[in-house]
Amino acid sequence: MSRTYLPGILAMAAIVVASNIGVQFLFGQWLTWGAFTYPLAFLVNDLMNRLYGPAAARKVVWAGFATGVACSLIGTQIVGEFGPLVTLRIAMGSGIAFLTAQLLDVAIFHRLRAGPWWRAPLASTLVGSTVDTALFFTIAFSASLIWLEPGNDVSWAGEMLPMLGFGPLVPLWVSLAVADWGVKLAIALLALVPFRLIVRGATQSAA
Repeated sequence: MSRTYLPGILAMAAIVVASNIGVQFLFGQWLTWGAFTYPLAFLVNDLMNRLYGPAAARKVVWAGFATGVACSLIGTQIVGEFGPLVTLRIAMGSGIAFLTAQLLDVAIFHRLRAGPWWRAPLASTLVGSTVDTALFFTIAFSASLIWLEPGNDVSWAGEMLPMLGFGPLVPLWVSLAVADWGVKLAIALLALVPFRLIVRGATQSAA
């Protein structure tokens, strides 16, 4: 593997590790600290895609996936107050969501790369973030998928509460998903700034 890709691989791995740690700590009622670090994975993915192409981006995605699997395996061995920090459903949801969303991001970015500079990173991140959120929270907490891990009691996630504390009644996990999705969208917009600066700097350096 080219040493050129190493910064992207290390950055992706660091984000995955930080997110796996951050998700253990609450930020307010609906979020964890991991919600603020994980969306940066899309920034790293898009930068690698813009600078080195989709093949390089996919290598970085697979490195991030491998790191996530390792974190999940470690988490299943750490027992907290309510059992293992990482359950089978959370591990499955995290892995499937990450791989699907990131590879989708690569494909959409590559398809739109010839357009205005902002269109590819914004569109690919918005679609990828939406898919990531939907897959993870559904697989990890939906009552309809209890058969994935019958011994894991996720009834707490199905408690009917007003969405985000003031909306219609929905299962708790839906509020968690909506809050997480909102953060991803906000960071997708903010990430356009470092994306533009880094790409411009790299292009000028190569000239």
